[in-house]
Amino acid sequence: MKMKLLTAVASAVMLCTLAPVVLAQNVAIVNGKAVPKSRIEALSQQIARSGRPVTPEMEGQIKDEVIAREIFIQEAQKQGYETTEDFKTQMELARQTLLIRELFTNYQKTNPVTDADIKAEYDKFAASNGGKEYKARHILVEKEDQAKAIIAQLKKGGKFEDIAKKASKDPGSGAKGGDLDWAGAGNYVAEFSAAMTGLAKGKMTETPVKTQFGYHIIRLDDIRDAQLPKFEDVKPQITQQLQQQKMGKYQEELRSKAKVE
Repeated sequence: MKMKLLTAVASAVMLCTLAPVVLAQNVAIVNGKAVPKSRIEALSQQIARSGRPVTPEMEGQIKDEVIAREIFIQEAQKQGYETTEDFKTQMELARQTLLIRELFTNYQKTNPVTDADIKAEYDKFAASNGGKEYKARHILVEKEDQAKAIIAQLKKGGKFEDIAKKASKDPGSGAKGGDLDWAGAGNYVAEFSAAMTGLAKGKMTETPVKTQFGYHIIRLDDIRDAQLPKFEDVKPQITQQLQQQKMGKYQEELRSKAKVE
């Protein structure tokens, strides 16, 4: 009897000794099931990967979330949702999504867009968008006779902005007195661009300019060197654009190599 008592006492002591160790490895024990701390680390990493910093204030919330998930998982398992065909289908789709994401994430890590690539793309943009910018106004009408009548009215002292507001069928610029703001010549159709760039500063077209939109009276208010955004300001957008292009090319290569029957 004495030996049995000593054995029981020893077992109790051992359990008391192990309890802190078990708790140290787990977040909590929910209905007798241990919830490992690794779940907190996994959820924290997921939050960090989404771009949100894991602050000390969030640690308690993450712990509560992990425990809550275990409670809900146990109930879902108890009700048999884990064995349904719909659940198995959703799990397979999730598995595919995660695998594909890992594939593409690893590709981006091993095939990064370099600073040289970004600078080259910016230089190409600058070359094609450099030169001059023009600040022009226009009045757009449907018929040539209307345009000729407006030109005559302007020559007699009519105010361009007022006539544009009343007569122009271009709703965007008409409401602003025909103002087209600053833009490169390449932003306009060829006929409009040729007529505009042929004007001296402050002058308007003497005859109506016909385009696919109708007949224009154009006035050139000012000319300046093209105002390009600074490299550092557009670097993030260029980086993202090049990453998307590189990823698209990689995906296309995988499709072309695959044997699909």
